[in-house]
Amino acid sequence: MGPLSGVKVIDLTSMVSGPMGAMMLADQGAEVIKIEPIAGEQLRHMATPYNGVNPAFFSCNRGKKSLAIDLKSSEGKAILLELIKESDVFMQNFRPGTTDRMGFGYEELKKTNPNLIYLSISGFGDKGPYSQSRVYDPVIQALSGATDIQADRNTGTPKMFRVVVADKVTSLTAAQAVSSALYAREKNSKGQHIKLSMLDSVIAFFWPEGMTGLVFKENEFDVRKLQGSQDLIYKAKDRYITAGAVSDAEWIGMCKALNMEELINDERFATSSARVINAEERKTLTGKEILKWESEEILTRFQEEGVPSAPLLDRMELMDHEQILENQTILREEYEGFGEVRQARPAARFESTPSKISRPAPKLGEHGKEILTSLGISKEEQEKLIKENKIYVSES
Repeated sequence: MGPLSGVKVIDLTSMVSGPMGAMMLADQGAEVIKIEPIAGEQLRHMATPYNGVNPAFFSCNRGKKSLAIDLKSSEGKAILLELIKESDVFMQNFRPGTTDRMGFGYEELKKTNPNLIYLSISGFGDKGPYSQSRVYDPVIQALSGATDIQADRNTGTPKMFRVVVADKVTSLTAAQAVSSALYAREKNSKGQHIKLSMLDSVIAFFWPEGMTGLVFKENEFDVRKLQGSQDLIYKAKDRYITAGAVSDAEWIGMCKALNMEELINDERFATSSARVINAEERKTLTGKEILKWESEEILTRFQEEGVPSAPLLDRMELMDHEQILENQTILREEYEGFGEVRQARPAARFESTPSKISRPAPKLGEHGKEILTSLGISKEEQEKLIKENKIYVSES
């Protein structure tokens, strides 16, 4: 029984920015019903499916049930409203105003269910010049400063994260916000509307160290000039590694491990702030020394001296790294029709109410008949809705 056992979530989101957040709620025990159009949501069609489900869709929608209905039809709208009556959370990521026009805006739904937690995810917020613009992850990376943070330190050429960081940060923020709203409801018995934009989520995520030069107005500085200290990638003889020295003790340890004790009290590196200011020179000097060592040997020396360090794993190496195996970070479970499926274990370990992956991602409309039956809709009426293409039910 997960911490959100007994919570019912209606997930009207698509792609990644909402579905991943709803998936996290499912991992924590919530019953999540994914509402999709008859043809399926866009992420289903972004890669070649395996047993009817592609890997990205699986990883964003595991643990959910799928109901595929035509929300433009009166029958489809009636079904969704019936589900909302008995639900705790409603999540949507349409552009601002869309659900109002569909008849599922917050003001309308709270008449049906005053205790409903209603989450609206947008790209840019509900006001401003971009509010009605289409959005995908690269647009948010462009506006949030992400491409500046990732810029090539030598040429200044902007670069993007090669993962959909904006979508996933928004999903993490969404899951946290929903959990907080559920807790607040327990205290005061009120539902509420949560508005969350991808742009706000990502800027807040980057702010603590990515925007340090903007924090104090009277002491503003160009943070771009000091943004290189995190590129701690070094080449050993046989592979790339990372090693960092933030504290004085770590710097002493690094110098000892590299047989560079003469740099311990060098004024360019003697304090944490000096090491930041002279980061490029420090990395050049340490990099030349690291290149003389086999990775296993120098990493062992770093660990013995208390220097944070590790090999740079490629993604195909992750499955077999001893720390990841010890943590059971990657779950391997057998599912009918899929065989062995690998998924990242829900990261938070609850002592008394453990999270778990309860089921694979659903095929389109897989749970349609089950959900409609729970609403008291007869088999005859269900068949009529299927025949009229008001709902789609998977045959498998």
